[in-house]
Amino acid sequence: MVQACDYKNKIDSNYYCQKLKFSCIKSNKVVYFKTTKGDFEVKLFGKDSPVTVSNFLKNIDNNIYVNQKFYKIINYPQIRFIHGGVNPENKLYIERKQNLNKTSSSIPLEIKFKEEIKPRYNYQVKNPHETENLVNTFEIGSIAMVKRGKNKSSSTEFFFVTSKIPELDGRYSIFGKIIKGLDILKKINKEDYIKSVQINN
Repeated sequence: MVQACDYKNKIDSNYYCQKLKFSCIKSNKVVYFKTTKGDFEVKLFGKDSPVTVSNFLKNIDNNIYVNQKFYKIINYPQIRFIHGGVNPENKLYIERKQNLNKTSSSIPLEIKFKEEIKPRYNYQVKNPHETENLVNTFEIGSIAMVKRGKNKSSSTEFFFVTSKIPELDGRYSIFGKIIKGLDILKKINKEDYIKSVQINN
Protein backbone atom coordinates (compact mmCIF):
# COMPACT_ATOMS: atom_id res chain seq x y z
CA MET A 1 0.00 0.00 0.00
CA VAL A 2 2.79 2.36 0.92
CA GLN A 3 4.65 1.56 -2.29
CA ALA A 4 1.56 2.35 -4.38
CA CYS A 5 1.13 5.72 -2.66
CA ASP A 6 4.81 6.54 -3.12
CA TYR A 7 4.60 5.80 -6.83
CA LYS A 8 1.43 7.90 -7.24
CA ASN A 9 3.07 10.84 -5.48
CA LYS A 10 5.94 10.81 -7.97
CA ILE A 11 3.58 11.41 -10.87
CA ASP A 12 3.28 15.13 -10.42
CA SER A 13 4.29 18.28 -12.28
CA ASN A 14 7.97 17.84 -11.38
CA TYR A 15 7.92 14.34 -12.83
CA TYR A 16 6.53 15.53 -16.16
CA CYS A 17 8.68 18.66 -16.35
CA GLN A 18 11.76 16.52 -15.86
CA LYS A 19 10.52 13.93 -18.35
CA LEU A 20 9.76 16.60 -20.96
CA LYS A 21 12.99 18.44 -20.23
CA PHE A 22 11.83 21.92 -19.27
CA SER A 23 11.84 24.00 -16.09
CA CYS A 24 8.62 23.86 -14.08
CA ILE A 25 6.96 27.28 -13.76
CA LYS A 26 4.53 27.21 -10.84
CA SER A 27 3.50 30.86 -10.76
CA ASN A 28 1.02 32.80 -12.87
CA LYS A 29 2.44 34.69 -15.82
CA VAL A 30 1.26 37.33 -18.29
CA VAL A 31 2.12 37.15 -21.98
CA TYR A 32 1.46 39.63 -24.79
CA PHE A 33 0.17 38.45 -28.13
CA LYS A 34 1.00 40.80 -31.00
CA THR A 35 -1.14 39.98 -34.03
CA THR A 36 -2.03 41.51 -37.36
CA LYS A 37 -5.37 42.60 -35.84
CA GLY A 38 -3.82 44.18 -32.73
CA ASP A 39 -2.50 43.14 -29.33
CA PHE A 40 -4.02 41.35 -26.34
CA GLU A 41 -2.80 40.13 -22.94
CA VAL A 42 -3.19 36.62 -21.57
CA LYS A 43 -2.81 35.52 -17.97
CA LEU A 44 -1.33 32.01 -17.75
CA PHE A 45 -2.38 29.80 -14.83
CA GLY A 46 1.01 28.46 -13.81
CA LYS A 47 -0.20 27.73 -10.26
CA ASP A 48 -2.92 25.40 -11.49
CA SER A 49 -1.37 24.06 -14.73
CA PRO A 50 2.42 24.13 -14.30
CA VAL A 51 3.25 21.55 -16.97
CA THR A 52 1.04 23.09 -19.66
CA VAL A 53 2.19 26.63 -18.88
CA SER A 54 5.86 25.63 -18.70
CA ASN A 55 5.56 23.92 -22.08
CA PHE A 56 3.87 27.02 -23.57
CA LEU A 57 6.54 29.36 -22.18
CA LYS A 58 9.24 27.10 -23.60
CA ASN A 59 7.56 27.35 -27.00
CA ILE A 60 7.58 31.15 -26.69
CA ASP A 61 11.27 31.12 -25.80
CA ASN A 62 11.90 29.02 -28.90
CA ASN A 63 9.96 31.53 -31.04
CA ILE A 64 7.82 28.81 -32.59
CA TYR A 65 4.71 31.03 -32.65
CA VAL A 66 6.36 33.90 -34.51
CA ASN A 67 4.60 34.59 -37.84
CA GLN A 68 2.21 31.67 -37.34
CA LYS A 69 -1.28 31.98 -38.80
CA PHE A 70 -4.46 31.33 -36.87
CA TYR A 71 -4.90 28.24 -39.00
CA LYS A 72 -8.47 27.33 -38.11
CA ILE A 73 -11.47 29.44 -37.11
CA ILE A 74 -14.73 27.70 -36.19
CA ASN A 75 -17.76 29.97 -36.06
CA TYR A 76 -21.03 29.17 -34.34
CA PRO A 77 -23.83 31.65 -33.64
CA GLN A 78 -22.78 32.20 -30.02
CA ILE A 79 -19.14 31.13 -29.99
CA ARG A 80 -15.90 31.12 -31.95
CA PHE A 81 -12.93 28.76 -31.68
CA ILE A 82 -9.68 30.44 -32.79
CA HIS A 83 -6.86 27.94 -33.33
CA GLY A 84 -3.21 28.94 -33.29
CA GLY A 85 0.22 27.40 -32.89
CA VAL A 86 2.12 24.94 -35.00
CA ASN A 87 -0.15 22.48 -36.78
CA PRO A 88 1.48 19.06 -37.38
CA GLU A 89 -0.40 18.83 -40.69
CA ASN A 90 1.39 21.95 -41.88
CA LYS A 91 4.69 21.37 -43.67
CA LEU A 92 6.25 24.13 -41.60
CA TYR A 93 5.78 21.91 -38.53
CA ILE A 94 8.61 19.64 -39.66
CA GLU A 95 10.93 22.58 -40.16
CA ARG A 96 9.94 24.15 -36.87
CA LYS A 97 10.15 20.83 -35.03
CA GLN A 98 13.89 20.94 -35.49
CA ASN A 99 13.91 23.97 -33.21
CA LEU A 100 11.46 22.63 -30.64
CA ASN A 101 13.93 20.41 -28.80
CA LYS A 102 11.00 18.30 -27.64
CA THR A 103 10.90 14.66 -26.70
CA SER A 104 7.24 14.37 -27.67
CA SER A 105 4.59 16.07 -29.81
CA SER A 106 2.17 15.65 -26.90
CA ILE A 107 2.03 16.54 -23.23
CA PRO A 108 -0.25 15.09 -20.52
CA LEU A 109 -3.76 16.40 -20.14
CA GLU A 110 -3.59 18.51 -16.98
CA ILE A 111 -6.73 19.28 -14.95
CA LYS A 112 -6.94 20.81 -11.49
CA PHE A 113 -9.75 20.13 -9.04
CA LYS A 114 -10.70 22.29 -6.09
CA GLU A 115 -9.41 21.09 -2.72
CA GLU A 116 -6.74 18.97 -4.41
CA ILE A 117 -3.14 20.10 -4.03
CA LYS A 118 -1.83 18.70 -7.31
CA PRO A 119 -3.36 18.65 -10.80
CA ARG A 120 -4.48 15.34 -12.23
CA TYR A 121 -2.66 14.08 -15.30
CA ASN A 122 -3.87 12.05 -18.27
CA TYR A 123 -7.36 12.20 -16.85
CA GLN A 124 -10.50 13.74 -18.28
CA VAL A 125 -13.85 14.19 -16.60
CA LYS A 126 -16.36 11.48 -17.35
CA ASN A 127 -19.07 12.32 -14.84
CA PRO A 128 -20.67 15.74 -15.52
CA HIS A 129 -21.01 16.29 -11.75
CA GLU A 130 -17.21 16.42 -11.50
CA THR A 131 -17.13 19.69 -13.43
CA GLU A 132 -18.51 21.47 -10.37
CA ASN A 133 -15.15 20.90 -8.69
CA LEU A 134 -12.91 22.09 -11.52
CA VAL A 135 -10.66 25.05 -10.78
CA ASN A 136 -10.72 26.28 -14.40
CA THR A 137 -13.60 26.07 -16.84
CA PHE A 138 -14.13 27.52 -20.30
CA GLU A 139 -14.96 31.21 -20.01
CA ILE A 140 -14.90 34.15 -22.39
CA GLY A 141 -11.31 34.44 -23.64
CA SER A 142 -10.04 31.12 -22.24
CA ILE A 143 -7.02 29.47 -23.87
CA ALA A 144 -6.57 25.68 -23.90
CA MET A 145 -4.33 23.17 -25.61
CA VAL A 146 -5.71 21.16 -28.52
CA LYS A 147 -6.33 17.50 -27.66
CA ARG A 148 -4.06 14.83 -29.09
CA GLY A 149 -5.57 11.46 -28.33
CA LYS A 150 -7.93 10.74 -25.46
CA ASN A 151 -5.88 11.96 -22.51
CA LYS A 152 -3.10 13.97 -24.13
CA SER A 153 -2.67 17.56 -25.26
CA SER A 154 -0.74 18.78 -28.26
CA SER A 155 2.59 20.27 -27.22
CA THR A 156 2.35 23.07 -29.81
CA GLU A 157 -1.31 23.80 -30.74
CA PHE A 158 -3.75 25.88 -28.71
CA PHE A 159 -7.12 27.56 -29.14
CA PHE A 160 -9.10 30.46 -27.72
CA VAL A 161 -12.85 30.56 -27.16
CA THR A 162 -15.14 33.58 -27.09
CA SER A 163 -17.86 32.18 -24.79
CA LYS A 164 -18.42 29.72 -21.98
CA ILE A 165 -18.58 26.08 -23.12
CA PRO A 166 -19.58 23.91 -20.16
CA GLU A 167 -19.92 20.88 -22.46
CA LEU A 168 -16.12 20.84 -22.90
CA ASP A 169 -15.13 21.51 -19.29
CA GLY A 170 -12.82 18.86 -17.87
CA ARG A 171 -11.85 17.53 -21.29
CA TYR A 172 -9.11 20.03 -22.22
CA SER A 173 -6.16 21.63 -20.43
CA ILE A 174 -7.36 25.19 -19.86
CA PHE A 175 -4.25 27.13 -18.91
CA GLY A 176 -5.03 30.83 -19.23
CA LYS A 177 -7.43 33.62 -20.09
CA ILE A 178 -7.36 36.93 -21.93
CA ILE A 179 -7.29 39.80 -19.43
CA LYS A 180 -7.02 42.68 -21.89
CA GLY A 181 -7.90 43.02 -25.58
CA LEU A 182 -10.76 40.55 -25.91
CA ASP A 183 -12.22 42.73 -28.66
CA ILE A 184 -9.07 42.04 -30.72
CA LEU A 185 -9.50 38.28 -30.37
CA LYS A 186 -13.09 38.51 -31.65
CA LYS A 187 -11.84 40.22 -34.83
CA ILE A 188 -9.25 37.55 -35.68
CA ASN A 189 -9.78 35.85 -39.04
CA LYS A 190 -8.07 32.89 -40.67
CA GLU A 191 -5.67 35.07 -42.65
CA ASP A 192 -4.44 36.84 -39.52
CA TYR A 193 -1.27 35.70 -37.83
CA ILE A 194 0.78 36.07 -34.67
CA LYS A 195 3.65 38.53 -35.02
CA SER A 196 5.14 37.54 -31.68
CA VAL A 197 4.34 36.40 -28.13
CA GLN A 198 6.26 38.08 -25.32
CA ILE A 199 6.53 37.09 -21.66
CA ASN A 200 5.92 39.95 -19.21
CA ASN A 201 7.07 38.48 -15.88
